[in-house]
Amino acid sequence: MTTATTPVFDLLRRHFSPKLALSGGFAGRGAVEVAAEGCRVTLSDGRTALDFGSYAVTLLGHRHPAVTAAVRAQLDAMPTATRSLANPVAAEAAAALSGYLGDALPKVYFGLNGADVVEVAVKLARLATGRGRVLAVRGGFHGKSLGALALTHSPLYRTGLLGCAVDVLHVDPDDPHAVGREVAGGEVAALVLEPVQGENGALPLPTETLRQWCEDAARHGTLVIADEIQCGLRRCGERSVALADRLPVDAVLLGKPLGGGVVPLSALLCTERMYHPLAADPFLHSATFGGHPLSCAAVPAALAAVEQLADHGRELSVQLDTVLDRLRARHPDVVQAVRGRGLLRGIDCVSPYAAGATLVELAGTGLLVSPCLSRPTTVRLLPPLISTAADLAEAAALLDAALTTTGRTLRGTTAG
Repeated sequence: MTTATTPVFDLLRRHFSPKLALSGGFAGRGAVEVAAEGCRVTLSDGRTALDFGSYAVTLLGHRHPAVTAAVRAQLDAMPTATRSLANPVAAEAAAALSGYLGDALPKVYFGLNGADVVEVAVKLARLATGRGRVLAVRGGFHGKSLGALALTHSPLYRTGLLGCAVDVLHVDPDDPHAVGREVAGGEVAALVLEPVQGENGALPLPTETLRQWCEDAARHGTLVIADEIQCGLRRCGERSVALADRLPVDAVLLGKPLGGGVVPLSALLCTERMYHPLAADPFLHSATFGGHPLSCAAVPAALAAVEQLADHGRELSVQLDTVLDRLRARHPDVVQAVRGRGLLRGIDCVSPYAAGATLVELAGTGLLVSPCLSRPTTVRLLPPLISTAADLAEAAALLDAALTTTGRTLRGTTAG
């Protein structure tokens, strides 16, 4: 830790958690982030890091020029909303987003983060159906606020809490008939699923199982909510994974890169039926900063930029397949599987220790990745759409070196 950055870590320890100071200091080797552009983050000691992490927010990289220009123009015009008068920026953002998904889901609610729209989606589903029970999927992650936390499968984040307000049952992703059995009684308001489970090691759920679930749910009046906060918006190749796979869903949740990597924003898009309670009473669920002009100003620019890069993203995904297959073949003592879809990938290691050791090595090399909150054996890669072949080659070399060191460490531990 340098003298210049010591006050930052002192403030983190004092005002946040000492563990945040410890992990941040470790990840930056005593330096802190001070600037970013494109795929690169600049640290306070002058080093740069290639950002293949950031928990899926920087799909367009950092400070995409079109997005920053749109937000800057709104900042100069009207940076906040009166909440009494109609705001055209939110209206235009909603129209752009609905049109982006083919107007299949015309109604929109804007939040600031993923848990916001998970909460409102479940609330609307229960009100629209008059039912109380909700189905989620084992391995899924939907946020840590109390309502969303009930849907998140891992019990890790419920330690010390007596329970959550939503009656939730988690179904087995390997059982195509699990939803059919549960909805037959007519008590289930909604099924909430991630087509690709990001925090569970970048795990795609079987499309045919999802289709069976959706059909069974529809047959019994149960609404289906596709949580694509991490996997949507071309992260996994499609604008919406669920809609591209022709899953009959009632809602799609978007977030993370929706604000172009510049401003916080999330969105619920849903059918008229699901939205009816909020259409009848627009103050049934509201938030002071929901549909904030600065965030909504980013939407048209972000969507346009994503589409301009969509073909490149598909090419990058193919290159990533080759990179990960080679790494798995070169390091069978460390890597037991690679999984994912598009630009959401997981390197599944033989143990949590092996994954941790790999993250330790990467921390000092200049490659930022993300761990998986629900699957500690997995190192997650989230390359931006703007990544080049050279960026990918650099990441591959750094991963190769880190996995080599981890392999030596594991052999030494076994020998000892």
